[in-house]
Amino acid sequence: METIRNRGAFALVLLGAAALNLLVLLLQIVLGDFPIPAAEALHALFGSGSERYDLVVNRFRFPRALVAFLAGAGLALSGAILQGITRNPLASPGVLGLNSGAALAAVGCMVLFPGIPVSLLPFAAFAGALLAALLSYALAWRRGLSPVRLVLVGVGIAASAGAVVSFLLTFTDLAQAKAAVIWMSGSVYGRSWEHFRPLLPWLAVGFPVALLLSRSLDVLQLGDSLATGLGTRLERVRALLLLVAVATAGAAVAMAGTIGFVGLMAPHLARFIVGSASLRLLPVAVLTGGLLVNAADLLGRTIAAPLEIPCGILIALIGAPYMVYLLFKKRNA
Repeated sequence: METIRNRGAFALVLLGAAALNLLVLLLQIVLGDFPIPAAEALHALFGSGSERYDLVVNRFRFPRALVAFLAGAGLALSGAILQGITRNPLASPGVLGLNSGAALAAVGCMVLFPGIPVSLLPFAAFAGALLAALLSYALAWRRGLSPVRLVLVGVGIAASAGAVVSFLLTFTDLAQAKAAVIWMSGSVYGRSWEHFRPLLPWLAVGFPVALLLSRSLDVLQLGDSLATGLGTRLERVRALLLLVAVATAGAAVAMAGTIGFVGLMAPHLARFIVGSASLRLLPVAVLTGGLLVNAADLLGRTIAAPLEIPCGILIALIGAPYMVYLLFKKRNA
């Protein structure tokens, strides 16, 4: 009976998180400089709305909200995996430099190859994030991985990548440089179906793979010796999980910019709600990450309208103090 109750509670958590995401998605569509009645928004979504509402809903607001959700989901999934394979509660795509590496590769392609198709940017971002991950591990490894040393190396890599991006932007025109700066602060402004379609496959493949490896991810957290004793192929599983984390974070950064701290906070919130079992943690973390970014984007669009505050800035206002709290909490670990 306990197992049934647990499963029932988990199902309720999933339904509640999904409902909250749908609510914020609807608010994203109806709120703004041009308010839309909820009934008209739903008619437009199902193809029976007026031409005026259909343009605003299906061309501008709906794809933007979907990109925000997928970006948050990808970063949260990446953070949950990284925290599992490193057994480090401070690990996240932003802390380990994955976001900055992905941003460097994406901006480099946009500057050096101005006509590059949007669909190719996630591949470039994946390569940049993978390189950043490998550098973080290589430079932080010293008879094991120290959480603080890994954070410091990640911060150094992020700073270095940011400096190179600033250098690249000096060779672009003012309008392109301004757009790049807004994008790097973490923004889904102007995102459309052109950005949603290339982003969706990376999550559609990465999330099921992570679920299939969820039991191995749990075993990895027991320690290398015990995991090996239980028959887990450590290096193969760890490498595959790392590829999923890098791919989902890189794709998210390519389409939504460097939104920090989502990969740090969302897994912690999910772990607080459903525990540390990866099969339950990963779906809740994905829904939580999507909700964080969408809610932050909604707040950024409406709190100072007609001006827009990038969602990455609002999330950082919460995420930075939370990271300081984690560092303080783990100072003696």
